[in-house]
Amino acid sequence: MRISGLLFLASLLLCSGCSGRFISEENIYTLYRNSVMNPSMRIHVATFDSNDGEKYNKENCELARSLFQAQPGVTVKFWCEKGRYSEHLR
Repeated sequence: MRISGLLFLASLLLCSGCSGRFISEENIYTLYRNSVMNPSMRIHVATFDSNDGEKYNKENCELARSLFQAQPGVTVKFWCEKGRYSEHLR
């Protein structure tokens, strides 16, 4: 199960951002993490901007977040935010 979950996560990350279609900003979610060296740092991990809608993108972002966070030895925090990548807090 662990391997299939990681493969699923990898396929999600590879597909995020592949589309050239217009996606409404309110349907987009972005996955971030902080840094071991600087907990206040915002590091972009993935953007979920499928045409399948807000619920789909949010669920996939939360799934990826939980899979990353559950890996043994992970000390950084992962979180999802609505919208495209932003260097600053919204």
